[in-house]
Amino acid sequence: MEEDELVTDLRNRFKLSAVSLAEAEAKRDDMEMSEPVSECIADLTLRYAEQLAKDLKLFAQHARRKSVKAEDVIISTHRNRGLTTSLTSFHDELQAKEPERAHRDGRKGKKFPREDETVDPDYMPESDYTP
Repeated sequence: MEEDELVTDLRNRFKLSAVSLAEAEAKRDDMEMSEPVSECIADLTLRYAEQLAKDLKLFAQHARRKSVKAEDVIISTHRNRGLTTSLTSFHDELQAKEPERAHRDGRKGKKFPREDETVDPDYMPESDYTP
């Protein structure tokens, strides 16, 4: 599979996942979603994720890094206080669990995130994985 086809496939899967989640939430609340609403949710979700990826890449570049850190993700949510609070709490919980993980994994108690555990914003899987 060529890179353009892979990117298109990944985008379609992402949109399908977003719609599936939205439909599951609607069903849980005894609601239905129309086709135009599903398409809108898929498109908005993909656009948001693409813009987030660009922002995170810029944050890392501004800090003269080639990798995105958890702090970059938290900073990117500054317009949504609820999300910022939620991500900060999640990050703090991960940091608190790190000594436990370090012991279980045989590592010395390194703090989260480790430099070798950061995400490269330009990463693209090389395989043509199909579930």
